[in-house]
Amino acid sequence: MPRQRPALSLALLAFAQLIIALDYNIVYVALPRIGTELGFTGQTLQWVVSAYAVAFGGTLLLGGRAADLLGRRRVFVFALGLYGISSLLGGLATSPGVMIGARVVQGLGGALLFPATLSLVNTLFPEGPRRNRALAVWGGAGASGLTLGALLGGLLTATFGWEAVFYVNVPLAALGILAAFLVIPADPPRAARRSFDLPGALTATAGVTFLVYVLVQGPESGWTSPGILTGAALAVVLLAAFAVIETRTADPLMPLRLFGNRALLSAMVITAVFHGVFSTLPYFLTVLLQTANGYGALATGLAFLVPSVAIAAGTQLGERLATRLGTRGTLLIGVAVAAPGTALFALGIAADGGYGALVPGLVVSGLGQGVIWTGMWIAAASGVAPGEQGVASGMASTTQQVGGAVGLALLVAVAGSGLSGGGTDTALADGIGTSVYIAAAGLLVALVAALALPRKPRTAAPRPAAELVN
Repeated sequence: MPRQRPALSLALLAFAQLIIALDYNIVYVALPRIGTELGFTGQTLQWVVSAYAVAFGGTLLLGGRAADLLGRRRVFVFALGLYGISSLLGGLATSPGVMIGARVVQGLGGALLFPATLSLVNTLFPEGPRRNRALAVWGGAGASGLTLGALLGGLLTATFGWEAVFYVNVPLAALGILAAFLVIPADPPRAARRSFDLPGALTATAGVTFLVYVLVQGPESGWTSPGILTGAALAVVLLAAFAVIETRTADPLMPLRLFGNRALLSAMVITAVFHGVFSTLPYFLTVLLQTANGYGALATGLAFLVPSVAIAAGTQLGERLATRLGTRGTLLIGVAVAAPGTALFALGIAADGGYGALVPGLVVSGLGQGVIWTGMWIAAASGVAPGEQGVASGMASTTQQVGGAVGLALLVAVAGSGLSGGGTDTALADGIGTSVYIAAAGLLVALVAALALPRKPRTAAPRPAAELVN
């Protein structure tokens, strides 16, 4: 790659990651207006979010393998195209069916774009300080985008209407496609002997999709409802079939030897816990501010500015820690900061409380989140061959999405009747507070996974010159 392009390539990859993260949360603040204007019922409105989550989580592994085999730039450009088209359809939607269909296509675009973007970072920058620095920039865009999505969603909804949260992606995607041809190196010729492992791709995609569907829809439909039980059975059968296929095919979709990479395996656990805890905080903060505290869409969006800045600062701190202490030390510090910070956030939750009581917890938790975010993606890429960076990214991001679905299902259930609108504002705030305390405790699982990572090798002290001569 020409010397002048790495910085430009990284800027584009961070920009793409920002689009993914923004799109994940940008619709939350607009949901009430979408439901009212398009005629969603209380039971179906959640599918504006869930349709994206199911499609995204179910096809990440396929997206990672596609990036390895078809070319990372090709997949990157195609995925941005899907984003632009589906966002236009979402903004033009006049019925629930069209809106849900647009969100499904957006999820597919995200599942292709995320591993392509991450594997490009990991292959354009060599393992070590340069990759750590690149992942901090990329991670800062992604981690901040999770909360900036709510900020931008509030601003756009209040100013231009809910359609704007979809239309904003169209010019962003077009700009990203144009820039990709200018700053990302062209893909090398495909290896003639590499196959796509179609049976593995079909069983893995269908199995993970059913699994995410069960986790997302289970709390709403009931865990013992026929649809959920059928989905769970299909997920088990398909994923078992996938495991068998992968042991017998010559060129597997997901080489099982990658599970022998201790850094990748630990990273998969940490990404699951991270998203299970921290993807729920924007949801709970939105519900608390709008329902219990009476904030409007714009004020709710502005409230996310503080955690966004804290998370961005944490990602940069994570890069410095990773270079000095290694991935293990970085993640241990990140969890040690994030867990008490999340508990501090829970302490400030009250129906009659002000935003100021939440700020200390949001800042400390945000810093810890940023450190963990950078460290876990460094771990996921460590020791993985360039030709398998896409599938390794897909594996870690799949567990991230599954963890997020599990976390949201469990924590919303813990929050209880207050979240369903049947309780008082005090009951709502108490339920959210309890859930956030449990989320903080759940970070102990990430702590154990971080302890399993290899220690940073000690650098031998330089020998005296006289000894070297002798």
